[in-house]
Amino acid sequence: MKITRKVEYGFRALLYLSSQPVNRPVVLREISKKTKIPKQFLAKILLHLMKEGLVRSHRGSQGGFLLAKPAREINFLDVLEAINGPLAINRCLSDDYKCECESSCGIKQVWSKAQQNLTDVLVNTTLADFSQQA
Repeated sequence: MKITRKVEYGFRALLYLSSQPVNRPVVLREISKKTKIPKQFLAKILLHLMKEGLVRSHRGSQGGFLLAKPAREINFLDVLEAINGPLAINRCLSDDYKCECESSCGIKQVWSKAQQNLTDVLVNTTLADFSQQA
């Protein structure tokens, strides 16, 4: 498993939004400039985050983006899966993968335990852990 640049940028954008005053929409240009994320790429990432209910937007002169819920309610697993899809550190842990070696292979147990430990850390870490806003 590799954390992609898209995921990294998603975290940067959300952390920036979480540091803003509650109910203050932030325009794309400002987020892009402050987080050093290319504007075109950021727009696509924010669209993913909106579809998953982590970010909302307002149109108009007072418009922009803001968190859809408090930072303390957005955990790192939510963000990772909003951008990358379900977490699977190995393909044998994917819901749609059927391994022909499953009955004779004990390695899946190790991957499963590692994934559970990672999931626990991600679920128990929220945006509020890194921002002033909770």
